[in-house]
Amino acid sequence: MPDASSPVTPQPHKVKIYIGQVTQHYGFESAINKKVVNHSIYLSVHGLAEDTTADKKYHGGLERALHQYPTEHYSFWQQAFSPRSDEQAQFEAPGMGENISAVGMTEENVCIGDQYQWGEAIIEVSQPRLPCFKLNGRWDVADISVQMQTLSRCGWLYRVITPGMVSENDALIRIKRLDSATTVKQVCELFFSEPLNKANLARLIEIPALSPIWAEVAKARLETNTVENWNFRLFDHA
Repeated sequence: MPDASSPVTPQPHKVKIYIGQVTQHYGFESAINKKVVNHSIYLSVHGLAEDTTADKKYHGGLERALHQYPTEHYSFWQQAFSPRSDEQAQFEAPGMGENISAVGMTEENVCIGDQYQWGEAIIEVSQPRLPCFKLNGRWDVADISVQMQTLSRCGWLYRVITPGMVSENDALIRIKRLDSATTVKQVCELFFSEPLNKANLARLIEIPALSPIWAEVAKARLETNTVENWNFRLFDHA
């Protein structure tokens, strides 16, 4: 578990910013195809100006205002599904529909509740990203959503604590980490690896700053001893 008491000053992380509009792509409506933003842009509690979402069940909202995906993961996916045909896109940002990307930040070293100063704004890690079936269509890989979930290469989401102007010239600087902080990868493993493990579920319920819906799902699993159907999210069918 990360050492919250470490005296080492957190490293600033240079970011790329992406926004998208809902359009018809890959057989469904989505804003997954995003473009680079090279200018200053306003970040509200709902997300970046001019960025939109098609499926508000799994995207957007106060707990999911921003999505970050590790830049390093793209080389992993490229190797996993190489060779790619000329017609298929090569794996590169912002291919997972992320709003920001950076080098050096992964699920293994980013924790729930971590707060970052970003330009005028302050953002806080709220939860892992839940992979969905649209990633399968985006990459023409039948189960990349499942693999992403299984490998905990999901990326993560932020809530916005303080809105403000941000730009690619503003580094992400971590300004807060909770005591005994839980990494994004640890949350993924607790939630997905043994979904009915009572100790894991109890731990999820107690994680500070984790989006409330995760605790609600964990409580429902404990009460019913059943796991919610993931197939609709992962494959768009039962």
